[in-house]
Amino acid sequence: MTGSHGYASVRYVVDDVAAAVDFYTTHLDFQLGADAAPAFAEVVRGPLRLLLSGPVSSGARATPADAATPGRNRIHLTVDDLAAEIARHRAAGLPFRSEVVAGPGGQQILLADPAGNLIELFQPAGQTG
Repeated sequence: MTGSHGYASVRYVVDDVAAAVDFYTTHLDFQLGADAAPAFAEVVRGPLRLLLSGPVSSGARATPADAATPGRNRIHLTVDDLAAEIARHRAAGLPFRSEVVAGPGGQQILLADPAGNLIELFQPAGQTG
């Protein structure tokens, strides 16, 4: 099976496609790909293709009602300087869902998109900003 242009794709069901596109392109360095708002859009960052499916999209309509809320899954974005990313996103008023957590692999914090989906910002251990 082959992916779309070599991307790994993740689908997030969102309440507002335009707000989600603005969030990912403005704050997290994604580039807009396909745009069929208000139903659907895709944003791309490196090898990640994030499919943003609005309430009227086929992706959202296929979601069972008991699984329609944002889940515990999240995309994982590696950053060079976690402290700088946190400061930048806090200055923009973005909602964090955790404090920084450190472990043997590095440090991470969870950010929420406008629909409540989680994004993990991760700085590997031994990497200083």
